[in-house]
Amino acid sequence: MTIQVFGHKSPDTDSTGSPLIWAWYLNEVRGEDARAVLLGEPNTEAAFMLDRWGFDKPEIIGDVDEGAPVAIVDTNNPAELPASINKADIRSIIDHHKLVGGIETKGPIQIRVEPLACTATILYKMIGKDMARAPKSIKGAMLTCILSDTLAFRSPTTTQEDKAIAHALAEELGVDVEGYAEEMFAAKSDVSAFSDAELLRMDSKEYEVDGTKLRVSVLETTAPDQILSRKDDLKSSMVDVAKEDGADEVLLFVIDILKEEATLLVPNDRVKGIAEASFDTQVSGDTVVLPGVMSRKKQIMPVLKAG
Repeated sequence: MTIQVFGHKSPDTDSTGSPLIWAWYLNEVRGEDARAVLLGEPNTEAAFMLDRWGFDKPEIIGDVDEGAPVAIVDTNNPAELPASINKADIRSIIDHHKLVGGIETKGPIQIRVEPLACTATILYKMIGKDMARAPKSIKGAMLTCILSDTLAFRSPTTTQEDKAIAHALAEELGVDVEGYAEEMFAAKSDVSAFSDAELLRMDSKEYEVDGTKLRVSVLETTAPDQILSRKDDLKSSMVDVAKEDGADEVLLFVIDILKEEATLLVPNDRVKGIAEASFDTQVSGDTVVLPGVMSRKKQIMPVLKAG
């Protein structure tokens, strides 16, 4: 049976590119039948990557069949995976997030989790000398994933390994890192075609803190005013999205890549309490600016308190 390779729901660039990279490796190097699939529509930056490097958009699946062989990349959280994931035949997990627990396997599997900024960095290391066989499209996907997850090395999650591998890939591809990152971020920043609900779910994760269920959404952009100009409509949509998704609140952080700061929308007193308790700040309106906050994984999720 074909191994389905996928990342998390609401796929960002890493969860779109890494399945393509690992499926290529399984097919071309290991000789295993594999294909990349997605658990939702890719975001605008991921769509840019697919077009820029000549990939067809992978099939979007809603669930997995019992016993179906799968390889998981860029997550180990059951909440971000198909509902039937524990009935599948999980072959491997490759990730750069903290271990959450809850995944069950049918036997011993390959697991690799490293404290790096990007799953594609781990894949580069795992593929090793066989990277010489990789086509430009695979190397381009890797570079895009790393620049995305590190925000072109601005994110505090960035490691020296991420930087070194990105620069090596850029040199091989003849790509200027800064210029290419600007193209990527311009694509990511164009969210005009998305509804308010789509924006709130576009790059989001489910998280529970002190019994409060949250959907923590992040929008990384070089044009924050495009999003913040819609804040009234977004605040109204938060109520519906939270209800539909079984959450108590939606937290939306608009990350300004260039200013290296986050703006959190504050639609009500509960979110105000979360903001003040979590970030040691005072909230006086319907937004609060958090200087230096760039990473959900390192600077947002670990500090969240119910307030």
